[in-house]
Amino acid sequence: MTQHTLDTWRRRGVILALVLAPVLTWAQARMAPDLFIQQLGDELMARVQSDPVLIKGDTERIKALVDERVLPNMAFERMTASTVGPAWRDATPEQRDQLKDAFKTLLVRTYAGAVKHIAGKKLVVLPVRMADGDTEVTVRSEIRSAGSEPVPLGYRLSADGDHWVIYDINVVGIWLVETYRTQFAQQIQKTGLDGLIAALTRLNKGA
Repeated sequence: MTQHTLDTWRRRGVILALVLAPVLTWAQARMAPDLFIQQLGDELMARVQSDPVLIKGDTERIKALVDERVLPNMAFERMTASTVGPAWRDATPEQRDQLKDAFKTLLVRTYAGAVKHIAGKKLVVLPVRMADGDTEVTVRSEIRSAGSEPVPLGYRLSADGDHWVIYDINVVGIWLVETYRTQFAQQIQKTGLDGLIAALTRLNKGA
């Protein structure tokens, strides 16, 4: 290899380093997971408390809020696949889309029931214990209000590039994905994936 070739590769290396430096710094500057949950929770609670239609549990308004602010911060396909379990691997693309739509509607309906109880409450995120380089972490928090016992909430987060995404949620000691996985497995065993999709559709249309 000639000196000219070596110099050319060195220059390319310097240019590549300059290009990648901002990207690497951006990834390394990932927000602390407890701060991420605090900011997201504060924003959602403020949006709900300032909107009379939202706080009444209007499903369409809540769906819009979930689409805008919640789903972009969730590993939603991972959550759906985890709830479906091993059967997800055998699902057709159409079945997977149907399952994601049904699971999303289920989450929206669950959130619709919860927002009615947000008024006058505050989210307090507890300190997080994690080691340098951890890419998955559990963040615990509490919903607090005067004269009431705190309601514990938990979030399992996974690092996704420069930010965190939520892949499971815990309410009063119950992990959402684990709970639904058990229920879905029972339905799949009885009626298969199409039966699960039909059951979720009926559930989502119910009260």
